[in-house]
Amino acid sequence: MDAFWIIITGFLVASSTGMLGNLLLLRRMSMMGDALSHAVLPGIVIAYLISGSRASVPLFLGAIIMGVVTTLLIQFFSSKGKMQADAAMGTVFTFLFAVGVILVTKYAGEADIDADCVLHGEIAFVPLQTSSFLGLGVPTPVWTLLILLGLVQLVFWVGYKGWLLTSFNGEYAKSIGIKTAIWHYTLMAATSVATVVSFESVGAILVIAFLVVPAATAYLITDNLKRMTLYILAQGLVSAVLGYFLSEWVGGSISGSMAVASFLLFAASFVWSKKSNKGDHITKRAKPH
Repeated sequence: MDAFWIIITGFLVASSTGMLGNLLLLRRMSMMGDALSHAVLPGIVIAYLISGSRASVPLFLGAIIMGVVTTLLIQFFSSKGKMQADAAMGTVFTFLFAVGVILVTKYAGEADIDADCVLHGEIAFVPLQTSSFLGLGVPTPVWTLLILLGLVQLVFWVGYKGWLLTSFNGEYAKSIGIKTAIWHYTLMAATSVATVVSFESVGAILVIAFLVVPAATAYLITDNLKRMTLYILAQGLVSAVLGYFLSEWVGGSISGSMAVASFLLFAASFVWSKKSNKGDHITKRAKPH
């Protein structure tokens, strides 16, 4: 039964972050998840110092607020400072992460906060955190991730036309009067929430992998946004299942194995897409004029 809940947790994280990662990829901002997973550290420490408690709610709120601040700073430097988005991300998240490390080292004894514990969850511990609802003993992270997935799906499908226009052709969206900045900040806020919620349960490495790799895999297969979402869900499920059994086989990290399985699916899709494109090219050349 533990294996079932671990696989479900991996699938839920892949589904939630993958949906948002798809939109980030189309905007060439795939590494935003990596930036957020490190930049929220000072928010967590500051939240502890203000609240005086290690309860999850204040720490979570501190992380979310710092995630939003991170996105605002990245947007400010990339738009006003004429920096490329990836350069702005690298500059901002390394600075904030360094501030977080300083705060942790200064207050580690008093606050009992460890950077590794803050940044790296462990998916193997998910079945140990059970809560009862309607007579069902379900791990608490699963309930949390189900709510997260519901919110992500709601944001995605309610605003589907807006996401479609602003993701594939931002300049055209601006020209017809769409407020692209609103869509951008909505995506950044959603990514902040999804990243913080997810890496608390499964760890930063798996969250970053699921933000980037399933979307990149789907992009190799199709350029249709709706189909991309279906491929992301399928890849998330297969990655979670294969990753779990791979970890059993090698006796290694479950999160790491799921990330490896996700990459193997990407590699297979890459090879398939290359063969498919080569076949299409040969067919076009062989066509009589």
